[in-house]
Amino acid sequence: MTAARAAVEILKREGVTDAFGVPGAAINPFYKALKEGGGINHTLARHVEGASHMAEGYTRTKPGNIGVCIGTSGPAGTDMITGLYSAIGDSIPILCITGQAPTSVIHKEDFQAVDIASIAKPVTKMAVTVLEAAQVPGVFQQAFHLMRSSRPGPVLIDLPIDVQLTEIEFDPETYEPLPVYKPAATRAQIEKAISFLLESERPVIVAGGGIVGADATGLLVEFAELTRTPVIPTLMGWGTLPDDHELNAGMVGVQTSHRYGNANFLESDFVLGIGNRWANRHTGYKLDVYREGRKFVHVDIEPTQIGKIFPPDYGVVSDAKAALELFVEVAKELKAEGRLPDRADWVASTQERKATLLRRTHFDNVPMKPQRVYEEMNKAFGPDTRYVTTIGLSQIAGAQMLHVYKPRHWINCGQAGPLGWTIPAAIGVAKADPDSPVVALSGDYDFQFLIEELAVAAQHRIPYVHVLVNNAYLGLIRQAQIGLDINFQVNLEFENINAPELGVYGVDHVKVAEGLGCKAIRVTEPDQLGAAFEQAKKLAAEYQVPVVVEAILERITNISMSRTMDISDISEFEDLATEPGHAPTSIKPLKV
Repeated sequence: MTAARAAVEILKREGVTDAFGVPGAAINPFYKALKEGGGINHTLARHVEGASHMAEGYTRTKPGNIGVCIGTSGPAGTDMITGLYSAIGDSIPILCITGQAPTSVIHKEDFQAVDIASIAKPVTKMAVTVLEAAQVPGVFQQAFHLMRSSRPGPVLIDLPIDVQLTEIEFDPETYEPLPVYKPAATRAQIEKAISFLLESERPVIVAGGGIVGADATGLLVEFAELTRTPVIPTLMGWGTLPDDHELNAGMVGVQTSHRYGNANFLESDFVLGIGNRWANRHTGYKLDVYREGRKFVHVDIEPTQIGKIFPPDYGVVSDAKAALELFVEVAKELKAEGRLPDRADWVASTQERKATLLRRTHFDNVPMKPQRVYEEMNKAFGPDTRYVTTIGLSQIAGAQMLHVYKPRHWINCGQAGPLGWTIPAAIGVAKADPDSPVVALSGDYDFQFLIEELAVAAQHRIPYVHVLVNNAYLGLIRQAQIGLDINFQVNLEFENINAPELGVYGVDHVKVAEGLGCKAIRVTEPDQLGAAFEQAKKLAAEYQVPVVVEAILERITNISMSRTMDISDISEFEDLATEPGHAPTSIKPLKV
């Protein structure tokens, strides 16, 4: 069979059922093999970067998924670099397959011939141009081994067109995936880590995305419940235990944090970090504030993560699941021996803060304040909702005010944060799980970056609800410019000659969405939001296409965050909740 057909057969035997991409001359032999081989459903993207983000969303949705994105030579590969960067930053395995000019002319500046392997190396676990057709099976086998082993991440395989077409000897019936390698903690290491926990009075667990990636959230909850230790989920670890769990102490950080989360953390005296990397939006830049008065144990699958940001008191290199299995085992033994401390007062104090340190969400202003949008989203969308978002004030406010109850139900590009990520990622999520409600969240600029991908969901009948909060501003950048005393090149407003009813809000997103085959609803008053969300759900179910709900916001809202990158110094720009009606959808009713 051709090397291209061998590659397709390997994809199927590695568990691949879906791929996202854009064909082109240099990758057409692979597409022929894809068609003739069958068994892999292909979604045609409108932009190759979009295909890479669809693959990301697909991977992030279910344990074991590996999203595949495919493009031709030259700009297709360079377009997918952003997706690869996003994937490696968040430890997401995706496979990027590109076409390439014939091997004999790659070095001759042939049309669309670029050294994509060299370009992709810094943002992949492996990036290789395969020059010998007989090596294709081994390279693909190694790719899946690397993507799944140790810290997960993306791989790029570049296939010259002549390599794809060359016939090789390959027997797919005898193909076997390589064993996956994951480092595992020892019993002695876990016993020492737990000794720090036993010595502390006010411990917390920082639960990172590595727990979600290892499919170990159940073990995390069991360990926390056994030891009665409050849990601080990171942004990537949100959903490791439900927001309404009595041990959920809230998120910490300089942006995507809860008031009670930061307050609980600052009262702690010991931190057990599992599957996290001490990202700066979590710790802030004032590491002395973050670390003062606390001991730290760090458990991570990647050896070089231990000590990268700051030296812990003890480090353990281990897959989160392997470590948590031992944590649970040791904790059960300690409980049986009566050696686990009583944490009732500490747990109660964290929940007291959870019921008192709240931000206000209920505002009746017109144009709307964004806080009200999230309040209404909490009412309209239930615990099975998978939220998808990337970056901006919309994401930051969403993380502060929305509620997540399950792992992989907050699907967020954490490290890279590229604008435009949300629409294609939501398509990948909805493709991976067509049975759960998917709700995307974008500001107007993120929405416009890869807006053409809405047509993909319309063409392939992939429904979801997209909440678009529109203030015709680069809101996060405008807020960041306050300290520089400028407001420069962040305004998106203009008077649209074709839609004068919009005033200065410019782009008519309703018409654009409808023109791309979707449904859209514009909301200008807060008491219309609930009905709009209900209508959106019905329209998505009826027409099987995305439904955009555009909320017209006040032009300027400053969302709570630190101006000094210090978790003890968060600026609250809006009125705080002082009576229960101010935060009607908070996890705990406001205690006054």
